[in-house]
Amino acid sequence: MCRVLEVSPSGYYAWRKRAASERAQEDVVLLRKIRTIHTASRESYGVPRVHRELMAQKVSVGRDRVARLMRQAGLRGITRRRHVVTTQRDEKARPAPDLVARRFEAEGPNRLWVADATYIPTLAGFLFLAMVLDVWSRKVVGWAMATRLRTELMLAALEMAITQRRPEGVIHHSDQGCQYTSVTFGNRCKKLGVRISMGSVGDAYDNAMAESFFATLECELLNRRHFRTPVEAEPEIFSWIEAWYNPTRLHSSIGYLSPNEFERRHAEGVLQPRVEQRSWILGQPVVSLSRDAASRSGGSAPAPPGRGKESQAEQEPSSLREVPESAELSTEVR
Repeated sequence: MCRVLEVSPSGYYAWRKRAASERAQEDVVLLRKIRTIHTASRESYGVPRVHRELMAQKVSVGRDRVARLMRQAGLRGITRRRHVVTTQRDEKARPAPDLVARRFEAEGPNRLWVADATYIPTLAGFLFLAMVLDVWSRKVVGWAMATRLRTELMLAALEMAITQRRPEGVIHHSDQGCQYTSVTFGNRCKKLGVRISMGSVGDAYDNAMAESFFATLECELLNRRHFRTPVEAEPEIFSWIEAWYNPTRLHSSIGYLSPNEFERRHAEGVLQPRVEQRSWILGQPVVSLSRDAASRSGGSAPAPPGRGKESQAEQEPSSLREVPESAELSTEVR
């Protein structure tokens, strides 16, 4: 073997006895932490969220190193499956006006909610899930499940949200599904003081945040699990929302915090982390600013003069950049 490898016998045995390098030993410890985070995320986190979680644990490590170790260990995040449209519009119903106009931004809690419904396929039929999400913190504040897609399902999700949050004048934004345009749903919202808003027909961008939530549910749970009956699916959906999504899952749009942690910090008056405002039409980052700054400015900040002449090299994807912590407002247009 030494002749084939063209090494001396003494060199070979010295290599076998030599201890691993300091960096290799650090990689072993780091990979153990990465595996723990990846497993705790239900094997859904990719490099960006694993890296952020390590930073939250005060582990100083570069993103490229995390990517290398995950690649070598065969660890990877999950991707989203193809979207399926389930909205059934009532042609005779008169929809509410669009009060959002694709600006999914809120200055505080219970200002703007988005709502929608999806289906969970099982061998014994569909289980339908309706949810209400607070745009400000990305928290699911109301949800309900049933084996039939009726107005009562949407009302149950709304009632849960109202009971938990007790809002005043909140905007409830949805698509033009027949359940949302029904007289029963409209009358209930009027009685509760909820302002109804609806997007246009056949355009997912008009309710992009709700669509994004269901895409996350599908890629992290539904396309990885197969349920025999709706009864078997219900506790899994409940666990994903209440034990994972709201209290634990990191969201890039709120500074890589969970919705519960984001709201807790707000309640305690802690300065919120920097966030990336995104265009829900193009899915592109627009400008980075602190959550507090976003609230003061109404949820967005204009780009300063002259930034339109940036070179193409400066407009690299946001995933390759780190937002400077020292600046109150980052004016990089991405």
